[in-house]
Amino acid sequence: MATRGIKQLTKLKVFFCEHGGSSSSVRDYISRGNIIQFAQQNPTVEVIAQLRNGKHPYIMAEYLTGSSKQVCVKNEPIERINSVVEMLNNSSGRKITKITKPVRTQTPSVQGVWTPMLDIASKQFSVKFME
Repeated sequence: MATRGIKQLTKLKVFFCEHGGSSSSVRDYISRGNIIQFAQQNPTVEVIAQLRNGKHPYIMAEYLTGSSKQVCVKNEPIERINSVVEMLNNSSGRKITKITKPVRTQTPSVQGVWTPMLDIASKQFSVKFME
């Protein structure tokens, strides 16, 4: 995801095991060239595939904000791995915060559907009441 035209994802690390069964689809993802294709489509992202023998696979993303996200891809099919990589690429890396109080602003704006009753500049309408 781009914030003000700048891609937020800076580094994508894929950790996997060389022999483990839970990493078989990650190894297929790498051997089919999907990770190379992603790196070519996103030249601003540094892509690293790193061995981590004896451990389950996961994908870690680092963002410009300094935050990072980590997603476990243990025993996941290649399509899911591809969707996780795209999800990490399309997210901003910012933490989600719940807004608990009403938002106050110094520059309020009038929002809503326009009606002729709101047209203050031209007071050419008249209101008739039925008796």
